Amino acid sequence: MKSNRKAQFGAKNFLAKVGPGRSVKHHATGETIFTQTDPADAVFYIRRGRVKLTVVSSRGKQAVITILGAGHFCGEGCLAGQVVRMSSAVAMSACSLVRLEKAAAIAVIHNEPAFSELFLHYLLTRNIRIEEDLIDQLFNSSEKRLARVLLLLANFGKEGKPEAVIPKMSQETLAEIVGTTRSRVSFFMNRFRKMGFIDYKKGLEVHSSLLSVLLRD
Repeated sequence: MKSNRKAQFGAKNFLAKVGPGRSVKHHATGETIFTQTDPADAVFYIRRGRVKLTVVSSRGKQAVITILGAGHFCGEGCLAGQVVRMSSAVAMSACSLVRLEKAAAIAVIHNEPAFSELFLHYLLTRNIRIEEDLIDQLFNSSEKRLARVLLLLANFGKEGKPEAVIPKMSQETLAEIVGTTRSRVSFFMNRFRKMGFIDYKKGLEVHSSLLSVLLRD
């Protein structure tokens, strides 16, 4: 009976339902999911929507760490001994998340290989993205960094089809992600629009031709 239960376990089905130590949370645009220095006591799985992770320095300077979407986890640091949150998570759009209490997350990782495989794949993919972000920050111009951010938000280079229109995002937020000023972001966005790489007919639409910016020497 135990082997049959194992065979029938589906990680995505598990994350679609409530259960012991597992609940579904809904957040409207702009709502805080957790705040920096909050107790790190749960992992969140994003079923729908986008989440922004930010950090604030002791001097009050804020930086955007990353933007997460459906299929991503956040708050997983609690599983590696993190006692308090090192960053804040805010809903960038209407979001549906599964909240896995720390003990429940540890139990399913230990007991269900299918879930462990899903979680490990996410962690490895996230680690690769962090390395790419660091290389991008160290060696590329702010124009190339902005182009890369827009392409990633539009899902170019990822599994699945690129999104025709990406969710509304302020130039201040883009500047925080890229690591430059709002005025520079505005300058490059206008340049991209004039060159036909993006347009605003139905929102912010990113075209594959924007890839040419990344290919420049």
